[in-house]
Amino acid sequence: VQLVESGGGLVQPGGSLSLSCAASGSPLNTYVMSWYRQAPGKARELVAMMSSAGDSTYYPDSVKGRFAISRDNAKNTVSLRIHSLNAEDTAVYYCQARFGTDVYWGQGTQVTVSS
Repeated sequence: VQLVESGGGLVQPGGSLSLSCAASGSPLNTYVMSWYRQAPGKARELVAMMSSAGDSTYYPDSVKGRFAISRDNAKNTVSLRIHSLNAEDTAVYYCQARFGTDVYWGQGTQVTVSS
């Protein structure tokens, strides 16, 4: 599975952003899809997860209510919508596909929140 993220960029505080992850090489409908982020000097952290069927999601408390993951298995894409961005959301955002012990990562897309 090859994953390519897009949609990152410079956003003002309070703004919104949509990230997209396009997959190729394999259909995503059997994969658990997740978004992670890694800020400078910090460990990579999970920010959103969706089951393969799309019927279950998980968000850590730190982003709950502001982040929304969605998937379109027909288009083989996963998206992350982020609202009310703040400086602490500045990070490289990564898409992950997981099936059992098989894990695939995209190259990441930079999100910078600044005025």
